[in-house]
Order: sequence, then structure tokens, then C-alpha cells
Amino acid sequence: MPALSDIHILDFTRVLAGPYCTQLLADFGAEVIKIEQPGAGDITRQWGPPWVGDEAAYYLGVNRNKRSLTLNLKTEEGKAIARALAAKADVVMENFLPDTMDKLGLGYADLSAINPSLVYCALTGYGQTGPYRDRPGFDFMIQAQGGIMSITGPADGEPYKVGVAIADITTGLFAANAILAALHYRQKTGQGQFVDVALLDSQVAWLANVAQNYFAGETPARYGNAHASLVPYQVFATQDSHIAIAVGSDGQYKSLCECAGCMELWHDARFKTNPGRVVNRAELVAKLERVFAQKNTADWMPILLKADVPASPINDVPTILNDPHILARGMVQEMAHPTLGAVKVLGPVAKLSETPATLRIPPPTLGQDTAAILSELGYTAQDIAELQKKKSI
Repeated sequence: MPALSDIHILDFTRVLAGPYCTQLLADFGAEVIKIEQPGAGDITRQWGPPWVGDEAAYYLGVNRNKRSLTLNLKTEEGKAIARALAAKADVVMENFLPDTMDKLGLGYADLSAINPSLVYCALTGYGQTGPYRDRPGFDFMIQAQGGIMSITGPADGEPYKVGVAIADITTGLFAANAILAALHYRQKTGQGQFVDVALLDSQVAWLANVAQNYFAGETPARYGNAHASLVPYQVFATQDSHIAIAVGSDGQYKSLCECAGCMELWHDARFKTNPGRVVNRAELVAKLERVFAQKNTADWMPILLKADVPASPINDVPTILNDPHILARGMVQEMAHPTLGAVKVLGPVAKLSETPATLRIPPPTLGQDTAAILSELGYTAQDIAELQKKKSI
């Protein structure tokens, strides 16, 4: 039995952070009903190319294991259906601007009045409080505002964003963690609660050690692919490409010097300890650049791995998604889609021995479960036809 098979989630979110969160929970068995606007649906259904058939690849990436219900929340009938579903739900999740759901009569105060055990998660750009609360939030601007771009990119170049929408992804992770904590509290007390998760808070939180460096009196800067506190911990050019070296201890540094045939860099007193290597970064890196330029990456890798020196080639996305280890770990899987055939998706990360995550339902087509879900609520075929006529679904 899946770990969350008794959890029912009403999901009003769209784009990435919210759908990523609910997909994580759905993979562990939660039933997720995805509420979408009739005729349009989640905006990411139009975010292409690339396309897989007539579905956007973006949408397919974060919406498996869900059912799709089209619902017009501007109609009284649509709101009534939403309230009926919320009355039976364990979790409601939405990512509209603050007060939007309140104005519809579907906010936390409204829904908790009919379901006191409800966990209601509101995911926004800036949270429910503070001077920025009413601003819309998007991953790129959050990365710019939240400090991560100031420490990403070459030291003497322009700031860079992370190549994936990392603020959205990590906000989804924080939200999933918070929802599970709220459900655990409810199990002990029977009481639901409101969960406020913001993209900007999430991005600031994962500054982590960089923020702590600032609290210690050091203003963080950009180091390109290097590390502010560890040396050598960066990318080096080889004879044919590049290699990433991540030396985290003096012992690993000694092993690097031994296997690379440059023991003079170990015996040099300036480089014996990591603090010394950080202080003398420029001199050491220049010497190591000459060392790594002597061989191809494929020649360096077995030498370094045999010496237990953390190292990796710089893989592109096709290479890593076809890597034998990634395939063995189940990180690439296939789902049978009703209109697209076999669709490849990323697999679940955590491997639980007793209640593993499963891929049960492919990303739904727009509104494919509307009739079934309404039937479960007691609506007849005639009722459903009338709702369609009124454009409530």
C-alpha cells in the first residue's frame, strides 16, 4: 500500500512549483485532483516547443499521477463543486496571488469552516505577509532578487541564473515537506492548518552556507565554477575538454598530487592545508591548470577515481539521462499515455523499501477525469451535461 494512499489533495496550482509539489506527494500514493480552467488548463500546456504529440513537454514533466477536472471558478456551480471536493479533501493547494481564493469564497477561512482538519497550502512569490506580498513571483526574478544570481557566473562577467527553474523546484520541495509536517500534526490532534510558502523565502533559505558566510562578516562574491572556501574545487580544462575536481580535505589533495604526478604541490608549505590553498588560490590553480592540460578527460578519470579523488566529466543532459547508473537507479522511466503512447519521464528520487513511489497515472489530458470525478460526487449524466452547457466545467 502506498505511503500516502489515504491522502486526498485538491490541487489548484499551475506552472511548476505547485505541480512539482503535488507530483512528489502523488508519487507516494496521494490522490491528486488537478483543477484546471475549462478550454485552457494549466498554462504550461501551451509552453512549447518542444511538444510530445499535442502535449507540451514542460507540462508532462510535473503532472503524472493526477486526475484532471476542468472547473470554472467564476460560476456558482464551479465554486459549489470545489467546496464539495474540499469538504472531503485532506489537503488543498493553490498558488494564486494572496486574497484571490478568499474573494472566490474558497480561501482557508471558508474551507476550514466546512473541514476543520483541512491542511491548506498557499504557495506565492512573496508570502502572505510583508511589503511585497501582492507582487507576482516568477522563478527568474526570484533568482535575481534573492541573491543567487549575485554569486552565480564568472567572477568578472555578468550574473547568471541557474539553468533550471531552481527557485520553483526547491519551493515545491519545501511545500511538500511542510504539508507532510502539517498532516503529521493533524494525525495527533485532528486539527488542520494554513501553510504559507513563498518562492523568495525558499530561495533565500537555500543560500545556506553562503548566507552564513555573510553573517560571519564576508560578503559573498562570484567564483565561477570555483568554491569560496575550498581549493581545488572547480572545473579545469583538459587536453580535449573539461573536468570537475572537488577536493574536500587535505587527504584528498595529497591523493590528487600523488596520482597526478605533482607531489611538489603537496610538499609546498603554502598548499599543505585548505586554508593555505584558499589564500594562495591563484598560484595553485595556475599550476594545476598546467597539470590537467596534459591528458584527455577520459584518461584522467580512471586515474583520479582509483585514487579516490572526487572528479567527474562535464556531462550534457543526453549523456546523463542515458548513463547506466541513472538507468539502473530508475531515474528514467516510461509511462503509457492514452494519446501519446510511451512517454519517458524522470523517476522518483527517494527509494523506500516498504512503500516505494510508483508511476501509476500518466499526465492527464485536459479535463479527462471531469465526468468521473463529478459522478463520484453524485452528479448524474444529465447534471454534467447541464454544467457543460453553463460552461461551469
